[in-house]
Amino acid sequence: MIAGLSLILLCQLVGEAIVRGVGLPMPGPVLGMAFLLLLLLTRDHFTALRRGPLQNDAVETTGRSLLGHLSLMFIPAGVGVVKKLDLVIEHGAAILLALSASVVITLLVTVTTFLAVNRLLSRSQPAP
Repeated sequence: MIAGLSLILLCQLVGEAIVRGVGLPMPGPVLGMAFLLLLLLTRDHFTALRRGPLQNDAVETTGRSLLGHLSLMFIPAGVGVVKKLDLVIEHGAAILLALSASVVITLLVTVTTFLAVNRLLSRSQPAP
């Protein structure tokens, strides 16, 4: 568990260092997650990578454990909202409008993507 968590945090650190060093306009943990994904995808092809936390599904086990406690990660955000409740009340209508619009846009994009993929898949499959 410690080795898997160490690898996850190391990938995050490398991503953060590259983003800050190069000045990329993206979060460092996103780049670190991409590195971790590359490591996990290539470990089956290279025996040198099947050591330490990459063997015996240690990273996957650690990830499942972190996901099991994901709700704890929202406590600081909830405390921050309660601490700034006066701002939430003051700008409540704008926040509600922005949330509603983003939900509608997300649903429309999701439906459009689903229909496009469905149409592409139905064209590629031969008729019975």
